[in-house]
Amino acid sequence: MKKTINIFLIIFSLVLFQNCDEEQFEPSLDYVTFASDITTGVDVGGTTNVTVEVYTTKNVGAATTYAVSVDESTNADPGSYFVPPTVTIPAGSNTGSIEVALSDVNLGIGINKLVIGFGDAGMTSTGEPVTISYIQNCNEVTGTLDLRFNYPCEVSWEIEDSEGGLVLSGSGYPGCTGTYSEVSEPITLCAGRTYTLITTDDYGDGWGATGSYTLTIGGVVKVTGDGSLMDNGGTGAISSEAGFDTN
Repeated sequence: MKKTINIFLIIFSLVLFQNCDEEQFEPSLDYVTFASDITTGVDVGGTTNVTVEVYTTKNVGAATTYAVSVDESTNADPGSYFVPPTVTIPAGSNTGSIEVALSDVNLGIGINKLVIGFGDAGMTSTGEPVTISYIQNCNEVTGTLDLRFNYPCEVSWEIEDSEGGLVLSGSGYPGCTGTYSEVSEPITLCAGRTYTLITTDDYGDGWGATGSYTLTIGGVVKVTGDGSLMDNGGTGAISSEAGFDTN
């Protein structure tokens, strides 16, 4: 009998320890987070509205409101954005959203970053802040980027401003054969600024022996290059970079 009791106590202790251990390390189901980061532009003298999605891990029984705040890591001018102070998840749902207004106020050159986080959420755990990156969309300068390449599916290009902000880009051209294609892309940029044209071959063997790119603004060739010079004899995304200005 004594042996039976001892075995029972050992089993009971193991079960009790396991239950306590599971309760101690069980993650909280009360969690609220933003969706992914956003990149956009604002027209000169204009305003752009963006929707920031918010999710909870489970449907809320009653409408639930969370405080929203601008994080101190924001580098955008306060006059260039408006962020609602709260976001509400409707009853029976796990999704809500806020509308953030972005304005062309002291945007200047480069990327403006607005970082939004949650305020005090009580017992609810919160996710990482969301970052809205935005630049000024300019229309003073127009031109064309003329491209010639084979294996179009491997070709991509970008134009960055002097702060490294992505202004324009193109990729995903149809076709994955050695037949040459010619494309003329319209270009719209800011006056009196400096940019970098980055042309890329994703496979790493260039755009072919007669591949080329030419950026023309106001009848003046700003950048021209031989697409075959991207070839380094190997594989991997090989790029060519060239700076230019819009003066």
